[in-house]
Amino acid sequence: MLIPDLMLLSVVLALAAWRRFAPARRPGLRVAAVALGVVVAAAQWALCGFTWQDLPAYLLLALSALPPIRTGAVLRRVGRLIFVGIAVAVIGVWILPAVPTLPQLDGRYPVATQVYRWTDAARDEPHTSDPADRRSVIAQAWYPTMRNEHSREIARLAYIDGSGDMPAQVSVMPGFLLRRYGQIDTHAEHQAPLAPSDRPWPVVIFSPGYGAPRAVYTGLATRLASRGFVVFTLDHPYESAVTELPDGRVVGTREIFLPGDRGRISYMVRQQVVRTADVRFVIDQLAHPDALSPPLRGGRIDASTVAVIGHSFGGAAAIAALSEDPRVVAAANIDGTPYGDLPDRQLTRPFLLLQSDQAETHHGDFFINGNGKLLARMTAPGFRYEIKHANHYSFTDAPFFFAPPGRWLLAQVIGGGRGPAATHQATADILAAFLGGRLTGAASDLAAAAARYPNVPGGAVEHTSRGAASAAER
Repeated sequence: MLIPDLMLLSVVLALAAWRRFAPARRPGLRVAAVALGVVVAAAQWALCGFTWQDLPAYLLLALSALPPIRTGAVLRRVGRLIFVGIAVAVIGVWILPAVPTLPQLDGRYPVATQVYRWTDAARDEPHTSDPADRRSVIAQAWYPTMRNEHSREIARLAYIDGSGDMPAQVSVMPGFLLRRYGQIDTHAEHQAPLAPSDRPWPVVIFSPGYGAPRAVYTGLATRLASRGFVVFTLDHPYESAVTELPDGRVVGTREIFLPGDRGRISYMVRQQVVRTADVRFVIDQLAHPDALSPPLRGGRIDASTVAVIGHSFGGAAAIAALSEDPRVVAAANIDGTPYGDLPDRQLTRPFLLLQSDQAETHHGDFFINGNGKLLARMTAPGFRYEIKHANHYSFTDAPFFFAPPGRWLLAQVIGGGRGPAATHQATADILAAFLGGRLTGAASDLAAAAARYPNVPGGAVEHTSRGAASAAER
């Protein structure tokens, strides 16, 4: 919650308590306090902009300004109930704040960011009917930078695309709830210099879960970048819930099912192919110096050897990219189900399966058997770790959209009691150890990273039929 929002909340609740419990006490001072409340509300509106979450506060401020009114007992009780109900709604804004707060970074480096909106001239856009429409891919780079001790004002990028033109629905949330999400502090400076290094920085491409905007992985991506990686988080247009295209249009999800599709499996297999092509296109772009802006040019990032990470459906894209593109030297699947023929492929470079708590997420047979088969067939090092007391959404920023009391209540219903900050920290450390200095995934480093955290079982997986069975059982 931003400081102006917090000030408005505090002033309005204090005035409401005054109006409710001591309406006749020092009326002149109360009038002055109400005037101060109006000034605070006006300043908050001017500095932060309007959002629906503020409506109860504005209404409560207006009711608190009313003088004591003589009415009958029944009307007085009804009025009190309405007044208390509006006050509860104002407090509810703290449970689901207009501008959520992300935790500070915990790695060695501060982080910078910039966004690339690329168009692949060689591919049609499969989600539109215009034959001239080319496929676009949006990539946001998060990378280590140097501390800027002399600058008081740090340039920021909006947390999420489409703040001024949000779709009506963004995943499971109404678009108007996200009206001010562009103001979320990502703790990253826009286009700051890349930190100096005696060798090129390792590159990681991150593919989000199905329908999820790249923004909701900011917490995890920035933590990984703060540990010394250049992380490109992707938006896959027309699948992501909100994407700003290179021409400035903001588009949402557009699903296209073919007449023979039964369920969603065939559709997901096709989308898996599209996503994998998106990832490979981004790797192509990294090899062209002109595609990058000055901070990342000049051979300062290692674009020849890339790791791919994905969460949920993005994990399937990471597996596919690893199996199809020799430039991908390692891949990590975070809680993702492989579709199509992916489980039958043989991975020849390091692979990590990092999953949430089976008891909380209840992974299905496709997830368990598919990943188990993949790990068992590998000819390169394969690893599997399970983060207990983390659910499928714990790897995203979604829990941070709730204030701490709201997150606690959510955890009682759907799990995730470890908490998103602790889950992100453990995940970033495990990923950093797996990727290593040369993206080789040393088993000892990985085991040591996992051992620093309670309830993170796992380890290297045997590449035998017996390993397939044991992986499937788990």
